[in-house]
Amino acid sequence: MKHLLIGFVLIGFVSCKQSPKPVEIKEQTTKIFTHAQGFSITNVEKYSILTIKNPWPKSETTYKYALVDKTILHELTLNVDEFDGIIPIPIEKMVVTSTTHIPALELLGVEHTLVGFPGTDYISSPKTRQLIDKGHVRELGKNEGINTEVLLELQPELVVGFGIDGNNRAFDLIKKSDIPVIYNGDWVETSPLAKAEWIKFFGALYKKEALADSIFNTIETNYRDAKNLALKVTHRPTVLSGALEKDIWYLPSGTSPEAQLLNDANADYLWKDTASAGSLALNFESVFTKAKNAELWISPSYHNSLESLAKNNAHYTQFDAYKNKTVFSFVNTKGAKGGVTYFEEGFARPDLVLKDLIKICHPELLEDYQPYFFKVLE
Repeated sequence: MKHLLIGFVLIGFVSCKQSPKPVEIKEQTTKIFTHAQGFSITNVEKYSILTIKNPWPKSETTYKYALVDKTILHELTLNVDEFDGIIPIPIEKMVVTSTTHIPALELLGVEHTLVGFPGTDYISSPKTRQLIDKGHVRELGKNEGINTEVLLELQPELVVGFGIDGNNRAFDLIKKSDIPVIYNGDWVETSPLAKAEWIKFFGALYKKEALADSIFNTIETNYRDAKNLALKVTHRPTVLSGALEKDIWYLPSGTSPEAQLLNDANADYLWKDTASAGSLALNFESVFTKAKNAELWISPSYHNSLESLAKNNAHYTQFDAYKNKTVFSFVNTKGAKGGVTYFEEGFARPDLVLKDLIKICHPELLEDYQPYFFKVLE
């Protein structure tokens, strides 16, 4: 399933056109990422090149940014036509546009650099909410219609956005005002750990690469340890997911990150053998025939109770998982303003998501563990 989280240079550098002399590149090394495919970082002698590839579905667009240490920016003459932006680092004033960006800022200890966000009520983290309550983070309206007047008043050094198709008038206006916009494509990645590895994208912007590497390595180790723990059991409970929207039942394909998480939790996801770039779209009859006796029902769309399911469609009550009250969802775990925590932290902490699923599927393995996101529907 895909939930789109609605939500995504200093003045003069991008627009400078006075026939600059390119910097001679003497050394060049590209940092290889273990899982993430959507970005790369190439270190040259005095700066780095951040490359963003295919930041939205079916995109074939590539963006290049020069990341230059502020202390030596005046020493370099870069050919601005080679880049989509020249960004002095470390960043001191940032605007991000998706709640999935918030955990990376907090894990790196740079949440205080956030100056604006579209839809602040969606942010769940107590740490960033405190900054919002103190007036340090300005409300920027809706992601699809960012209040550019307020944003330009804030004068951030960088806006981190996300794109559905690359068309965003607000971003175009911001870039014309010499504030660079970088598309973050974490949500397009096809595995849980690939999404989490985008913390290294933020690490490069804040000159905290070593810290970002360390944080991701810990998350990756925790994930693999949990996956290996789940392999100890022999019974793999059958799992149903999704729910009807009008007359179509949407559920994750077998190649989705959600299906990978269920597989790594050693569960038998009933559509594990399907392949699709997006969600599967099925009719009720085909789902019911295959999953009537499924032991678990995980993430039934946005329904937050068994009563909600029954009211929406009486046929839901015919599933064994409904009858046995083994229906689980993350929608009831919310922040102070009602933002769903999973939509903020789920990308950044796949190790916690996996532990939650293992607790649901094999409670005997994690007896003292309290699920972080998922709760049984009452």
